[in-house]
Amino acid sequence: MTPPAVSLIVVSYQTRELILRALSMLRASRPTVSYEVIVVDNASTDGSADAVAGAFPDVRVVRLAHNVGFARAVNVGAARATGHWLLLLNPDTEPVGDVLGELVRFARAHPAHRIYAGRTLHVDGTDDGRSVFALPSLWAYVCFATGLSTVFRRSPLTNPEELPGLDRTTGGPVPAASGCLLLIERAFFTELGGLAPDFFMYSEDIDFCARATEHGASPALVPSAQVRHVGGASSTSVGKRVMVLRGKTTYLRLRWSRPRAALGRALLATGIAIRALGARLTGRAGYWRGVWAQRRNWLPGWPPVSQLPPVGIVAGKPDVGIVAGKPDGEIPTVPSGADLAPGPPAKTS
Repeated sequence: MTPPAVSLIVVSYQTRELILRALSMLRASRPTVSYEVIVVDNASTDGSADAVAGAFPDVRVVRLAHNVGFARAVNVGAARATGHWLLLLNPDTEPVGDVLGELVRFARAHPAHRIYAGRTLHVDGTDDGRSVFALPSLWAYVCFATGLSTVFRRSPLTNPEELPGLDRTTGGPVPAASGCLLLIERAFFTELGGLAPDFFMYSEDIDFCARATEHGASPALVPSAQVRHVGGASSTSVGKRVMVLRGKTTYLRLRWSRPRAALGRALLATGIAIRALGARLTGRAGYWRGVWAQRRNWLPGWPPVSQLPPVGIVAGKPDVGIVAGKPDGEIPTVPSGADLAPGPPAKTS
């Protein structure tokens, strides 16, 4: 049978109600391109996998034996995809209109970009500013260490990472796209080796866009493709901030030379230390003290993939569904532990 235009990959972990709503709203949006949905469940204990399988028999549900994080789960889903395009979508999003059609139409009209992001919105419809970013730089870390990125958050000069000066209603080329809503040709994704499996969560999308750019891509923001990011509100929890920092320091370890990465980590640590001191003196934003207390956990980054157990897929749980309303046919088995592991990332000086 003719493969679908898009393979939609959704990674789920303890998101039962969110993912059921996301898939329901996706179907209600009536995409104008053919698509298949692959849900990779990271060993959720809230019944997410069974709920999706029961409510959406046309969705493939791949059940992992343990939580392997976002990057490796996406790679498992991509290994089973049959579409020309891969679309990464968070389970805590709700499509606004024909997201799939808007992204694919733009990609077909502008193939040179190779990576395409949409806009992620707050529930009230305003842009949350989290769908595209700049690549990490020493200047950005200097601004973080000195507090300039916080005091002058709306300045492109002192807060370059968040691209505050970008007009997200017009779109165009951007340095990097968030994995919350990201479209890419499946062949190009495979060529790049997928998402780097060293990342458990956070910065794997930035790393992927950096590698893609080295291979000629020019990521683009497509303003007409929009989702409400209902779970994307900023979190002050210590746990989330520690994971974000582990992603950042993993990027430094993989992408930058050792001296430059060491300087980057030192600047990050300085910024956290100053915020922790400020929290102690003012009694506010106490989570920074918790983040500083866990610096030995986040400074080294996530463990290298060589130290991780293989990806295990639960046996005896069929994941064959249907594509675009037609029987999908035989799906090749992905061996336990399958990863689209990239080669060693290039380091820059």
